[in-house]
Amino acid sequence: MNGAESLVQTLLACGVDTCFANPGTSEMHFVAALDRVAGMRCVLGLFEGVVTGAADGYSRLSGKPAATLLHLGPGLANGLANLHNARRAGSPVVNIVGEHASFHLRYDAPLTSDIEGVARPMSHWVRTSRDAASVAQDGADAVAAARAAPGQIATLILPADTAWNPARAIGRPPLVDPPRKVDDSVVAESARLLRRGAGTLLLLGGDALTEENLRAAGAIAAHSGADLMATTYMRNMARGAGRVSIPRLPYPVAQALPALAPYRTIILVGAPPPVSFFGYPESPSELHPPGCTLHRMVATGEDAGDALARLIDRLGADPSAARLQAPERPAAPRGPITPDGIAQALAAALPENAIVVDEAITTGRGFYAAMAGAAPHSWLSNLGGSIGFGPPVGTGAAVAAPDRKVFCLEGDGSFMYTPQSLWTQARENLDVTTIVFANRSYNILKHELAMVGAGNPGRNALDMLELDRPDLDIAGLARAMGVPARKATTLEELNQALENAVASSGPKLIEVML
Repeated sequence: MNGAESLVQTLLACGVDTCFANPGTSEMHFVAALDRVAGMRCVLGLFEGVVTGAADGYSRLSGKPAATLLHLGPGLANGLANLHNARRAGSPVVNIVGEHASFHLRYDAPLTSDIEGVARPMSHWVRTSRDAASVAQDGADAVAAARAAPGQIATLILPADTAWNPARAIGRPPLVDPPRKVDDSVVAESARLLRRGAGTLLLLGGDALTEENLRAAGAIAAHSGADLMATTYMRNMARGAGRVSIPRLPYPVAQALPALAPYRTIILVGAPPPVSFFGYPESPSELHPPGCTLHRMVATGEDAGDALARLIDRLGADPSAARLQAPERPAAPRGPITPDGIAQALAAALPENAIVVDEAITTGRGFYAAMAGAAPHSWLSNLGGSIGFGPPVGTGAAVAAPDRKVFCLEGDGSFMYTPQSLWTQARENLDVTTIVFANRSYNILKHELAMVGAGNPGRNALDMLELDRPDLDIAGLARAMGVPARKATTLEELNQALENAVASSGPKLIEVML
């Protein structure tokens, strides 16, 4: 057994059985080990941003870490944007990054770089294996770090000679501490604030947005009269008919400020304090009103379910009192393509237990509210804000949950960051329907241009925001990578495309022409 084989066996022993990979020369012994050690599913991505984003999506649905296999510092650097998103989402990921053989480093070959330095900004844990004998336990320690609540990014750097040299041991599976319990005094203070009456909001994020925890929050709201709201973006939220439906904090500052204005107290349950995504001239960064009390009941890494259950007990609330969303499946819309019509079409077509990955940005800003009464589904969005998130996360989600349909809602500009995801979806025959809203512009940036007070854009400025000359043929690009695709120019055509996506399995793409 060599070091690479001991690492693969260790990962399997620690419950990591899926690896998203884009390997190079330094990783060949790890690649060979995948043949010699049974049990590891390895999924090839054609770009490292697809690999790291797929690991994020996989972890959100499976609840356990995926591994990535990346080639040296440049390969890791190519994947950093979606590692940033995974880090913000609290997704557990174990990166295996190849390195030159230790004896070769002193020659400063072209691909030599400071891999630890590249890794640290997006990793909670970083280590370089010293020798083949250390690799197995290093791997077990990486898994333990990734599994620490709420989920972390662990990066293990594997010099080529530590992979090919002989090894004997397999690392010990990690002992992982459960999420921390919230101190009882914090729960007691939450109860006191809720008893003050109107003007109180529970702002929910992270694991507070599971179906069970939303029901607990709904019971608290029914008892106390408090309102519920979700963070703007969410890791994996239970939505649809039969579940507790709550609004989310709007993204635009001009909408977020009035949404929070009525509240004297905001209790944070797995959510950070509400702040604007960017700083704007003469606009507040903090979104809560002046004089509002912010009380953090559940912090990152703490057990939201336990805290909510204890708060129900302290208040004497009825755990079954939550108001549940009634089914609201609209009729399939007709006529020209509009954002409201798209939302109606999605709500009408969405099958039960679907996974919705939302990176629709401007076109999709109203989709969340419009789909509240659709069939029960999971809603995943981008907590890190680095675009190119949706197609890779949809890919990983489909690997983790092959019995569920994935619908990836994409702007055309965002889609073009990681279109290579389609090739992986075709190769693995993943049940992902990617719906691209083709407005041929970075529409969100036109809004941001106005918000930062940059003045009226001229031709040069607009050229940076338009996706024309030439127009993108996204359906053609999908077909070139083995994914059946069609264009929808009316709502009737969109309805037909969605009906086909629901009725058949495998990857598909719908380009919606706006």
